Parts: sequence; structure tokens; C-alpha cells
Amino acid sequence: MSKIQDIFRTSYSIFREKYRVSGEQAKAATAILNCRTSKLGGHKYECGDCGHTEISYNSCRNRHCPSCQGVNKEIWVDQRKKDILDAPYFHVVFTMPEQLHMLIYHNQKLLCDLMYKAVAETLMELAGDEKYLGAQIGFFSVLHTWGQDLHFHPHIHSVVLAGGLSKQNQWRETGKKFFIPVRVLSKKFRGKFLYYLKRYYHHNQLNFYNSTEIYKDPKQFQDLIDQCYGIDWYSYTKRSFSGPLAVVKYLGRYTHRIAISNHRIISSDQETVKIQVKDYKDNHRNRTLTVKTVEFIRRFLMHVLPKRFVKIRHYGLLANRNRKTKLVLCRKLTKSKIYKPIFEGKNTLEVLSILFKKDVTLCTGCKKAHLKEIYSWSVP
Repeated sequence: MSKIQDIFRTSYSIFREKYRVSGEQAKAATAILNCRTSKLGGHKYECGDCGHTEISYNSCRNRHCPSCQGVNKEIWVDQRKKDILDAPYFHVVFTMPEQLHMLIYHNQKLLCDLMYKAVAETLMELAGDEKYLGAQIGFFSVLHTWGQDLHFHPHIHSVVLAGGLSKQNQWRETGKKFFIPVRVLSKKFRGKFLYYLKRYYHHNQLNFYNSTEIYKDPKQFQDLIDQCYGIDWYSYTKRSFSGPLAVVKYLGRYTHRIAISNHRIISSDQETVKIQVKDYKDNHRNRTLTVKTVEFIRRFLMHVLPKRFVKIRHYGLLANRNRKTKLVLCRKLTKSKIYKPIFEGKNTLEVLSILFKKDVTLCTGCKKAHLKEIYSWSVP
């Protein structure tokens, strides 16, 4: 199976001859190239019984590296067990119209932050309305910026607790259907985002490059705003969950996902990359997409997030300031179980042993004794 690291090794230097990259893109590319190689240092282990030795190279831990998300995801999801209530949850997706994609890309930090803000205000305000629920809910949101073909397609996934605290600190819960009509949700989100976008424009906070330079003209920008108001924004609820632990299991599919994983790479050479994509217009049928190798790298790096950008954000009852107070109260009111994380206090090797259901420190030579670290080294 071809890997993204292999593609970068064969073609990243060629890509750099054609395209400029940001500091964060260069950092991510270097991390992917060096991940689990001697360039990042490592550890040497030895069996005290048979003398067998093994070397394990360090991982890069970059959040865009396809090889480094597995353990991080499992630990994060395991920690979230402490927050889960025995109550309904829904997965809600907020998408952006194609007309705004490049403007968002050229202003990623500002406008992706705005996406979170618009989603949060939309959900909190509508949930607080007595017409729908009349309570403070909890949810977390995760930004994804890609479509199946790796083009820039920003959208936000939110896992929403469909119940919450009333002003009288009483628990209120919705039924099997999501408590806010999707059309109302989409219209509110559209209004929120465009309201703040216009403010940013009038305060000269937006950058315009290439195809978006025309929006420096106030008339052209207003035409864009009018066009966005005139179309329906596509938001939808994906599913509810059968029990609290099903929520936990589902979380990891979205929280630590990157633009494309290794298993979707069918084949690659110096000229082209073949990837598997789902055709949503054809009943989610899988098909093969072939792109030039340099173009694959360009699309992949489009999804490198700005420096210190927080990807997973918690709101309402799940916000840090409420976890030890309001969330605890909700747990009592809903008579929810307390789920203890199984990885808490364990090191990486212990976590791996649980995940793989075998002792990863057992010597592969004699299969009797345990390997012990005899030295480690790092590279500045």
C-alpha cells in the first residue's frame, strides 16, 4: 500500500519548485517526511534473556500526519467518557456555500474562527428558545476543510447533547428527532455568518487574493453577500445514537481525521496518485480518482491549519467552566453512569498494549522476557 509519506519523499522537492508554502505547511511536510525515521531520534530496547535488540524511531506527532493520529484519537475519545450523559445526542453538520470557499481559504484563521462562532451562537440561541427546547445545551465542534477529492470544502461537525438545563436548573430533553428544524438551523447560521462577515469587511479585516481580489470593490462584495443570502445553506443532522457509549465510539471518526488517510491511497508513482473517493451523487458509490502527484501534494497541504488553531472546541455544558458544575448537575438529574477512562495514568506503551490486545514490550525473539530500554537519543 502506498503511503502519503512515500508520495512526499518522491515528489515534495518537485512540488516546491512550482509552489510556495506557508511556514505551517513546510513544518507539516517536514514532519511527515521525517516521521518514524532516524531523523527524529528514537529508542533502543534489549531483551535481558536472549539479547535481542529493537530500535523504535520517534513519531513526529504533527496533527496533519496520517501516521500519528491513532493513539492520540483513542486517548482523547477515552477521556471524553467522563463527559458523556445518558441522554440523546445528534450529529449536526454545517457547510459553507461554494461562493465563500476561496475567501475563507485566504482568511483561514479569521473566517474559520467565525464558522465556529456562528455555529455556537446558532445552536445556543435556538436551543434556549422556549419554542424549541428552552435550555442550555452542550456540544463540541470540529472543523473539516476537505471534500472527498481534497478540494477546499470547509464545514463543521457538531455533536450536540439534545437536552439541557432550564433557567430553573431542571433537565429538559428532546425526543427522537432533532429539536431544531434544519431549515431554521440553516437560515440562522447563514444570517450569523454573513452579519459578522460584513462587519469584518467594513473594518478592513479581510484579505483578498487571486480570484477574490474583485471583492475589494464594495459593489462586488455586496453582490457576493446578496448572492449568499439568496441561496439555501446546506446543513443537516446525520444521526442520533443508541446509548452514551455509542457516542464515544463515534467521536473519533471526526475529531482526529485528516484530509486523507493512507488506506484511501490505491497506488502512486512519480507522476500520478490514485485515490478512492465516495461519489455522494451516486449513492455513495466508491470510485477511483487519478491526480498528478504534485497536485495531490498541493491539495493535501491546503488543509494544514494555521499555527495554534484550536480544532476541537467545546461549548455550553461541555465548556471547561461548566464541566465541574452544570455538567455534574446534569449527570445527577439524568442519573447517568460515570464512565472511567481506561487509559488514564498509563504511558504510550501501556496504551498500545491495550489497543492491540497484546503486550507490545514482549521480546519478539524469545517471546518470553520483556524488552527494556537501554538508551534513547533525540535530534535537535
